Amino acid sequence: MTTRLRAAALGRRSVAGNLAAQGAAMCLVFVASLLVARLAGAEVLGEYALLRVLPWLTGVLVSCGLPLASTYFLAGETREDPRLRPTLALLAAAGAVGGALLWLAVVPLLDRFFTTVPRWQLALMAGAVVTQLLTVWGKACCQGAADMRGAGLVIVAEELLFLPAYGIALWTGLHGSSAVIAGLLGGGVAAMTVSLGRLASTGFARGWGRVSRPLAAEVLGYGARGQLGNFLMLVNLRLDFLIVGALSGPAVLGVYAVASKFAELMRLPAVALHYVLCPRFARATAQAAGAEMRRFLPRAAALTAALVPPLAGASVLALPVLYGRAFDSAVVPACILLAGLAVEGAAAVSTAFLFGVRRPGLISWGMGAGVVVTVVLDVVLIPRYGATGAAVASSTAYLATTGVLVAIARAVAAPGTRPLRNRHVFGIRSIRFRTADRPRRPHRRRARGTGGTGGSAPLAAGPAGGGDHTP
Repeated sequence: MTTRLRAAALGRRSVAGNLAAQGAAMCLVFVASLLVARLAGAEVLGEYALLRVLPWLTGVLVSCGLPLASTYFLAGETREDPRLRPTLALLAAAGAVGGALLWLAVVPLLDRFFTTVPRWQLALMAGAVVTQLLTVWGKACCQGAADMRGAGLVIVAEELLFLPAYGIALWTGLHGSSAVIAGLLGGGVAAMTVSLGRLASTGFARGWGRVSRPLAAEVLGYGARGQLGNFLMLVNLRLDFLIVGALSGPAVLGVYAVASKFAELMRLPAVALHYVLCPRFARATAQAAGAEMRRFLPRAAALTAALVPPLAGASVLALPVLYGRAFDSAVVPACILLAGLAVEGAAAVSTAFLFGVRRPGLISWGMGAGVVVTVVLDVVLIPRYGATGAAVASSTAYLATTGVLVAIARAVAAPGTRPLRNRHVFGIRSIRFRTADRPRRPHRRRARGTGGTGGSAPLAAGPAGGGDHTP
């Protein structure tokens, strides 16, 4: 499939398919949270929320943002390099092992957050670090290869498969946090199998070359820069969970987790846009990506803003009915969080653009602004106002983050701005794409092109300009 055909496929149909997958996954998370809340109570629900996030975070941090980098490199200039896929696979295996070892080392520090979970059970969650990282990595590889069906399959599977695993755990006599941990481990193994199986069935392991150290360094460098922004984004999204749990206890955290999960329905269209636009921008020229980014920004912001009134009304009716009267206090925090997420569509387009034009480090500035707001307001508001204070802090941080990200993206897309380029890739190109009329000179690292002056050598994957970043 050529670059042009794949880029054309990354359009409305891909966004709609990803939105459907994300929506199904969100419904499954809702069902799982509802079951845990009804069967085990708010305290175990709060612990379940943390156990879903922390193992994943550990694996992604140790791997230096490998899932994010895998998407970019499989969509961008190196996608035809036979050394890329074995290099990514080796980095994924190393990250999984390193993440599991780090989790085991920090288990004694987790007692404050998991008051009902024995240490030996927390140690077992090292297995979840492995399964979650490999699942997310496989999904990212599908995304980078424009296999949106495969990515959607994994998105649904990683949420769906917890439910039968949790049911089996309950049937065997486990209860409370023990059943939750068994469900996470069993479901994680099944989801990892689906993710890696999808890669195998689509030919990920065909035509492998040798592992490349320089290419691994490029992957890790990009991933580390991008992961800093992702980590700060996660802090914006989940720091309030940790502070609420530490200052107000698991019961209040359970109420706030319900409010937060409901409000994050707002993020579904934004996540779908980001998911499809990342590889689309990576395959386009920098100028074309900038033009599309400016065109999508107002539309994406209007889309998410239009969802605020109906979702706010639904929260008033749905949360008490579904979760019980004990969760009445989740309604106000949910409405506050919806207000902060009203412009999430603009943030999604901006970050996708910066990832696609190889400027992931700039995202950290926007996320950092949100972190400052989050930390200051969380410390001030949570001790006094609990879940409502956390919602005000997070909502304010979301708005601040979006404002900074949009300003940065517009500045990068301004005429005359020079995007960063992958030096390692151009070193490969000068060898692979030399022509008879202009042979490679030994002292040059880049090819000048095939004819005119100032042009880049074309990619073998498609027509000139179809997947390259021009200066």
